[in-house]
Amino acid sequence: MQSDAALVTMVKDGHKSAFKELVERHKKPAFRMALGLVGNKDDAHDISQEAFLRVYRSAATFDTSQPFLPWFYTIIANLCRTWLRKRSRTENRMVDVEDPSFLLVDKADPEKEVMQKETLSRLQDALMQLEFKDREIIMLQHFRGMSYEEIAEILDIPKGTVMSRLYYARKKLAALMGAE
Repeated sequence: MQSDAALVTMVKDGHKSAFKELVERHKKPAFRMALGLVGNKDDAHDISQEAFLRVYRSAATFDTSQPFLPWFYTIIANLCRTWLRKRSRTENRMVDVEDPSFLLVDKADPEKEVMQKETLSRLQDALMQLEFKDREIIMLQHFRGMSYEEIAEILDIPKGTVMSRLYYARKKLAALMGAE
């Protein structure tokens, strides 16, 4: 299995199969990250596709001595920020509560399923009320399962800053959720 940097180098040299492999490797994480940041499946799909187009167009500028994921995440995050600036909060559509990729719902117990869907809906509303930097750090840690070290690398901030931002973002989210 070739590294992401090797694939980007091959993309620079015009190998379309390398780009296809890069897309296959990262399309689900890219979609989920965009979904968590913008809160809408259709927009997340568009953003993740645009991110890959930018990778393709910018492959020549990628520094192969640096890791691919922080560079790619920056592209996704910037696209999400731009999208959110263009769209007012009142127009913002939320993730479909039935979307199993966002939360596993217990369908065996109808009462529990209803409670989980209500909680998910409240969580989505609360997440979209957070500032981008707070939503971003919560998505990386709690929904992408990244370690503090990985988040620090991706966001290019010290580990202590990650811990601090996460602490305050959680407090804000808890306040929005009614401290449940």
